Order: sequence, then structure tokens, then C-alpha cells
Amino acid sequence: MKYTKLTLITLAIAAMMTACGSKDTSTATTGQPAEKAAPVVSVITAQAEDVDVTNTFTSNIEPFATNNIVSQTAGRIVSIKAEVGQKVHKGQLLATMDDVNLAKTRMQYVNDSTELARLTELYNIGAVSQADYDMAKLALNITKKTYHNLAENTYLRSPINGVVTARNYDKGDMYSMTQPIFVVEQIQPVKMLVNVSESLFTQVHEGMEFDITVDAYPDEVFKGKVNLLYPTVNSATHTFPVEIICQNADQRLRPGMFARVTATFGTNHNVVVPDVAVVKQQGSGEHFIYVLNADNTVTYTKVELGRRLGNRYEIVSGIKEGEKIVTEGQVRLKNGVSVTVK
Repeated sequence: MKYTKLTLITLAIAAMMTACGSKDTSTATTGQPAEKAAPVVSVITAQAEDVDVTNTFTSNIEPFATNNIVSQTAGRIVSIKAEVGQKVHKGQLLATMDDVNLAKTRMQYVNDSTELARLTELYNIGAVSQADYDMAKLALNITKKTYHNLAENTYLRSPINGVVTARNYDKGDMYSMTQPIFVVEQIQPVKMLVNVSESLFTQVHEGMEFDITVDAYPDEVFKGKVNLLYPTVNSATHTFPVEIICQNADQRLRPGMFARVTATFGTNHNVVVPDVAVVKQQGSGEHFIYVLNADNTVTYTKVELGRRLGNRYEIVSGIKEGEKIVTEGQVRLKNGVSVTVK
């Protein structure tokens, strides 16, 4: 029995050595490792389409007009008729100043009017000289202008339709002329000033439409038009200022808001590809697309991106219409590798 077990062990070892020797012989004969499967990719054919050429500029919304409501002379503020945030109309009374000087001038105005009327009767019958008559008329004109000027500086009114954005004094304060009593801003319409590249100088014209977006209303687009073109180009920045106005009928756009202003300057006929086809090279800011060749290899092609159109990119250069591009499976790819198209 012992002899039989030893024999079996010997035969088993011999069989194992034979098998290992056979495997080594096979590897030595071929000299090649097992072949890896080609990466599987999805591809599409690049198509070109018309893409709007747009430029976006940033600006701050400004009131169309700003008025500082002040009195021409220092004096006591008798009454305050408006508050911050209140909408006011042109000619509306905002504040009243002490009217002592106005009352004195009013009396002088009445007296000069009466005196001129008296002298006119005398002048008509030849009882007053031309010089005296002319002096009386001049005195009345001066008093009249002084009275109206004092009235404007005593009863302070808004010169525009707008909203009160600042009030710096209270009733009873002594107006010191250091800052305005009120600030009134016209916000219907509002305006924006953008600096446009000189390369677009001939393409911007009065009345041209712009789209306006603000962070306060992220899903809305407001419409604006060019109101004013500045005639000179800044030699340092090579830009020229353009004033854009928005009617702002609902007055939701307010001064100080950050705005993005976009306009269309024609169209380009360029290739448009899905964003999943674009590979960004880390650390360089460069973008690439794998292009499928006729022999089922891929070429790592650098591209220049244009506009982003939803989930697609405009390709300014690098890809031609009709080329087949990889849209799925780029992780396992490198330049020149053979692939399997599914």
C-alpha cells in the first residue's frame, strides 16, 4: 500500500512539471502577450449651422437723469413734503424754505408794478421823460426776476418725474448748502454705458437693439436700444462708449444693478458639436476633440470654442463639417489608438 501511494505522488509531480513546461514553451514560442480589446466609442458626423455672432458687455444700471434738489441760499427748512422711495412727478413740491426774503421781494414787486403803472399814464401824456419811464420798467423787470428766483428757491419742486433716492435734512434744519436736500432720479427710462471694441465701430448704430439681463431677475431678458454713440475711441483701451437705454416701464430695473448687455453682430456658419465631445486638457485651458479616421484610429485634435449653445458648442476652428467625432468613450483613448465603433 505504501508503495502505491509513493508511486501516485511521483506521477502527479511529473504531470505538473509536464504541464508547466508545455505552458512556458507556448509563451516562448509566440513571444506576445494576450491582445487587449479596442476601446468602444460612439461617434457622430460634425454638422455646420448658422450661429449668431454675439458680444456681451457688462455695465451698471444708471438713472436716465439725476437731480440734486437744493436752495440757492442757506436758510431754515420749514417743511418736508417727500420721503425716500416716494415716486414724484415733475413740478411736485418737495420742501419749503423760510420765506422772509420772498415776502420782502413780493412787496417790492407790487410796489414797482404800481409805480410803473403810474408812470405809464404820465408818460402817455408827456409828463414823464423817456429815461424815467425806462428806468421804472427796468426796475420792475429786475424785481420780477428776483421774485421768481426766490420763489423757486423757497418752494423746492421736482424738475423731473422720478423717485426720491436721498433725503439729507429734516424739517426745522438749517440748510447749510453742503449737500442736497433731496436727490431725485429718473428711472423710467434707465441707461447703461458700455465700452465696445473699436473693431465693431461701424456695426453699432443709433436704435440698435441690445438684450439686458440682471441678477435680480435671472430668467428675464429686458430690451434696450442705443441712444448715444460717443464719437471718439479711447487710445488706451481701443474701445468707445455707447449709451443704451431701457424704457423700464414697470420700473423694476433700479440704479446700481449689475447688468449684462448682449447684442448680435451678424452670423457665422460653423460646426456645432455636443458638449460631451469636447475634452478639456487639465491645467492648460485648451480643448480637444477625438476625430475618427478612416482606419478606425482616432486623432486628438485641438479646437477653438466659440459660443455655448445650451448643451452644444460652436467650433471656431479645428473641426470640419463631415468629420466623424467621438462623443462617448474618450476616457480610454489616446492619440492614434484603434477603436471599435458601436
